[in-house]
Amino acid sequence: MKRAYGLDIPQTLEETCNPARTALLVYDMQVGIVPQIPTGREITAKVARVLSAARSGGYRVYYTRHMSLPTALAGVSQLRTAMAWQRVDDPTRTVPGFSRDSPAWRIAPEVEPTDDEAVFDKLTMSAFEGTPLDFALRDCGINSFAIVGIALEIGIEPTVRHATDLGYIPIVVRDACGYRDEAAAARAFAGFAFAGETIVTDVATITRHMARSV
Repeated sequence: MKRAYGLDIPQTLEETCNPARTALLVYDMQVGIVPQIPTGREITAKVARVLSAARSGGYRVYYTRHMSLPTALAGVSQLRTAMAWQRVDDPTRTVPGFSRDSPAWRIAPEVEPTDDEAVFDKLTMSAFEGTPLDFALRDCGINSFAIVGIALEIGIEPTVRHATDLGYIPIVVRDACGYRDEAAAARAFAGFAFAGETIVTDVATITRHMARSV
């Protein structure tokens, strides 16, 4: 731990990972999203391992859940995205993929939240845009978080980059972050390494550190 100007500046995972200032963020582990990646079941199992360790170690846990607005309310950017993802050329032919209370919108049962954990619905890719996540973390004195879930190249990367601009230390659990496009995922990890602001670890290491917190 480096110390300067009255501040403790962590350099390593061990120095950063502390339940007093670190949370776990479970990103979009939804019934309608997990099957979209080839390793969905494997990622779910790994997310469950990290989740179990975080709970036993006394870490605060937050979830994000992607939500679709009714088509008539979706707006320009959401309709453009829906057209691209659903491969249609007419916005009136798009359908809401994650309507509130639909089966696809729900958190996967293997990693569903407890009553002591929060779920923030979002329309965006960054977990911080349009949600109370930033306020919730800061109000608890949190300045770092480990992130797991799906999908790395779609939503986890922009969440991590947004987090660094907000002053957080993101911890990406590499093998508990699912992706569909291997090349895009590799670019994301290369970007994290180049910028130097993100700690990248794996399930075995993060769970070991979380267990030490008990």
